[in-house]
This record gives sequence, C-alpha cells and structure tokens, in this order.
Amino acid sequence: MLTATVFTDAPDRPLLLLATSVGTSAESLWTRCASRLYGRYHVVGLDLPGHGRSSPATGPFTIADLAREVVAVADRLRPGQSFLYAGDSIGGAIGLQLLLDAPERITAAALLCTGAKIGEAAAWGERAALVRAKGTDAVVAGSIERWFNPDFPASDQEPLLAALRATDDESYARCCEALADFDVRDRLAEIATPVLAVAGGHDKPTPVAGLELIASSVLHGRLVVLDNVAHLAPAESPEVVAFLLDQHFDESRAAGITVRREVLGPAHVDRATAATTPFTRDFQDLITRYAWGDIWTRPGLDRRSRSMITLTALIALGHHDELAMHVRAARTNGLTVDEIKEVLLQSAIYCGVPAANTAFRIAQQVLADL
Repeated sequence: MLTATVFTDAPDRPLLLLATSVGTSAESLWTRCASRLYGRYHVVGLDLPGHGRSSPATGPFTIADLAREVVAVADRLRPGQSFLYAGDSIGGAIGLQLLLDAPERITAAALLCTGAKIGEAAAWGERAALVRAKGTDAVVAGSIERWFNPDFPASDQEPLLAALRATDDESYARCCEALADFDVRDRLAEIATPVLAVAGGHDKPTPVAGLELIASSVLHGRLVVLDNVAHLAPAESPEVVAFLLDQHFDESRAAGITVRREVLGPAHVDRATAATTPFTRDFQDLITRYAWGDIWTRPGLDRRSRSMITLTALIALGHHDELAMHVRAARTNGLTVDEIKEVLLQSAIYCGVPAANTAFRIAQQVLADL
C-alpha cells in the first residue's frame, strides 16, 4: 500500500521514515526538509495509497492498517529493527497508531500538524463524497486555505498542489474515511516513546490545542509551536523542521537540547528554536551540540558550579542579556539567592566594581520577577 522514496542513502545509519498528509506526496512535502537534515540518517519518504508513487487503494483501510504497512516497509528495509518516524497530518495520526501498536519498533517520533482526533466524521464523509463525485480538483481551493500560511509563496505551493491534483480520487476518499474513524485521545497516556509535537500557529485543521494535548498526555512529550506555519510544516518551514528533527533524533543534538531546556527552561529554548532562520540555524546548532551537548554534560563539574563560573564570566565580559538568562538558570540549577549574591560580590573584586554594580541591578530585577 505504501511506496518508499529514498532521500538519503546511508545504510549504516539509523532509519528515518517520513510520512505525508492527505493529498501530498513524499517528494512534494519532504524534499526540501530532508535535504536540510544535519544528522546522518537513512532517510526514506512514504507515499500513501494512490499518492505520489504508490498504487491506488484496492479497498477500504484504517489508520491501523496504514501503521502496519509502515512496519512492513521498515521490515523490508531493516528487518526487525527499530526506526525513527516523522509524520505530518494523517502521517502524524499513523505515527500515534504506531506508538500504540508497535512501540518497540520506534526509537523516537515527531508528530507534525496532527491530532489524536482530526476533524469530525461527518466533514470527512462529505469531503470523500465530493472527491468521488468531482475529483481532487474540487478540493484544491479549500486545500490552499487549509494548507498554507498567508505568506507562503505561490511558487512553493505549486508542487504540493500538483501532487494533490495527481492523487487518485478513490484513494484520497478512503484516506478521509480512515481519518473519520480515528480517535486515540483516551490512549495517549500509554505512549512512553519520546514524542516531539510540532504545531502550526496558523493551522486550522489541527490547531495548537490538539498538539498540546499530545505533548502533555504522553510520558515524554515536547511541544514546539511555529507561528508562521499552517498545516504543512515540512514544506512551509523546512529549515526549522529539519533543525527540530535533528534535535529530537540525533543523539549528540538530543543530549544538548535536553540539558539546554533543563537549565534555561523549556519555554525559552522552544521559543528560540521556533524563531530559528536559515541565517541563525548553524549558530543555534553549534551551541546546542558543543556548549550544551559537550560542555554542560561533562561529569567533572556539577551544574551549580557551572552556573557560578558562567555568571562570573558574563559579568566580566559585560554580556548583560546573557547574564539575566543565566541568573534564572542559576536558580534552576539550585543556587540560592544568597549564593548568587556571593558570586556577584566575588566578581566585584576580580571583575571590577562597575561590572558588579550592573550585575547586581540585573540580578535583582530577575530575582524579583522570579
């Protein structure tokens, strides 16, 4: 039922499967994002029945059927081995079903612009009937409204819309019917595999609240909201989605982002991640891997000691914005207010009274806000 397209051929690296939304193909949705992955994976895109390179559906199917087909593809590529998984929309729904039905096969999952229940059964039935009667051309206008944020260029929309027009009508309708019957909201707490939930701030079919429910209900969940994205995050924001997938799937980057979120706070780090641009990504990746992954994870000093050293260095160099952030981090790492005061007093002697004077002013405001 599902056809595989290899984006990156690396047989000795972890297998990463990328699943699509209804009406798109693996190539139209994932090509730009897959090319921007820094982590090394064997990257394979999956086409739904009647989409992209896959043959049309020969009968009805459920989301659970599609999940079993994903495992079948994985077994053809890496028999019996676990794999990484990312899916958008129905691809995310398939991912949730996989996490419930075959948790031992998935090392980590990224679920984008999706939900544990997507839309209402009646609306899916109406769309299936419309496509059967008039073809996928009948849903192009509605898809433009649902799929894209207002600033997404028309030239970038066209490959996705071409994939929609080329989709087999009956297969599209059967995907709609599969989603009409899908609802795993009451089972999310069973999921123990690490899950990254990515929401689009402009997403109408799968609003932020649905991704928030997933992230807060699974045992190990993280939510990132991309403000300028609607329903097709891998196509609308390929650089940031690739950055997020690397943070979630690549071991060195995953270690770094975990410590960074623990020390600086998840809200701050996730905002910084969501604001990443092609210009800033390399720098963000650098500090995630080396500052937080290599240095802050070393066993030679505990985090309290690292906070004291960092505060002193920032005071000495006059990095005031970073100082405010690391005063908050110092409290997270267990320093008391009195201990922070002692660090600032020590800095007055060795870094200078004017530098310490500014540091006291910044720290006092931060601590008051806390």
